[in-house]
Amino acid sequence: MMIGNLSRSSSARLSNRTSGLNSPRHSFSVSSFSHRKWIPFSAAAPSLISIAGTFFLSALLLAFACALYLYLLRGTFFTGFAVPEEKCDVFSGSWVPDTTYPLYNSSDCPFVERGFNCLANGREDTGYLKWRWKPSTCDSPRFDAREALERLRGKRVVFVGDSMSRTQWESMICMLMTGVDDKNSVHEVNGNSISKTIRFLGVRFEGYNLSVEFFRSVFLVQLGFPPKHGPKRVKTTLKLDRLDDISHRWVDSDILIFNSGHWWAPSKLFDLGCYFQAGGLLKLGMPITSAFKIALETWAFWVETMVNTNRTHVFFRTFEPSHWSSNKKVCDMTQQPSSEAKGDDRSEFGEILAEVVGKMRVSPLVSSWSP
Repeated sequence: MMIGNLSRSSSARLSNRTSGLNSPRHSFSVSSFSHRKWIPFSAAAPSLISIAGTFFLSALLLAFACALYLYLLRGTFFTGFAVPEEKCDVFSGSWVPDTTYPLYNSSDCPFVERGFNCLANGREDTGYLKWRWKPSTCDSPRFDAREALERLRGKRVVFVGDSMSRTQWESMICMLMTGVDDKNSVHEVNGNSISKTIRFLGVRFEGYNLSVEFFRSVFLVQLGFPPKHGPKRVKTTLKLDRLDDISHRWVDSDILIFNSGHWWAPSKLFDLGCYFQAGGLLKLGMPITSAFKIALETWAFWVETMVNTNRTHVFFRTFEPSHWSSNKKVCDMTQQPSSEAKGDDRSEFGEILAEVVGKMRVSPLVSSWSP
């Protein structure tokens, strides 16, 4: 997920210049006032009150006309003294060709996992890289690495999830590195190479006091041993009512991005002897979707009770396509983005996520976007 401000806002401050009877323009002496002769106005002459009333109504009409112009012609509206621009739905749009892309060269980035570095693995065509996401009703600004680094200075960004989250983490680091002059100032905190088997990976941008971290937690809840005297087919269990035992390391972050979904499948669970557990009891007949909902409710409770949402911006990525084009894990060398969703998009998981998030006291951003 690109971290940046996708909508620009402007504000207009309005101030009233008042000129009352205490103004220098209206000063006078008592003596000069007492020696003046009063000449009555004729009946046809306007009074001071009527002149002031006319001026006030004219000013009010002018202000209303300006507000109407801003609302109808510029798509803005007054909120106090601010004039925010019309909101942009960045999630509704399409991919458009753009020869200025990609935003980084994966072969030049040391944090790209080898299995996902198409160019280094011998792919010769590059047209599939030259696409840009274009919202339907607006245009999002191009990613500016230096501006993003300044906005993230002194921050801690944490990704939590499966390999889809890890590759997004890799992509974000590579995008940010294009704005760093001294590449040696960017390093993995434990000197580890990027690997799917490591539960924690953290990259420091020393020049910006910025940490971008990844925690591998494919289910978000605890994976543990089954209860004693359980069926032999049960090798491990997912404790649906307990968040992952490394969750305490996710707090105190400024941006916290979650994802889960691809491992919630029979081939990753039942076929490997992994079943569900809640309240210390095995739930052998529980459907995967029901277990997924309970796990998300556990996650939601954790966010509400453990995360300071006044500081931390929480995101949850919706279920996205797999790395592979088919179940046989064969790369079909896709040339261009699909114009519409095809196949098993697992929308049921998205509906469950929307339901759980909709009941939360805080409001994490549910996002399907990735860089």
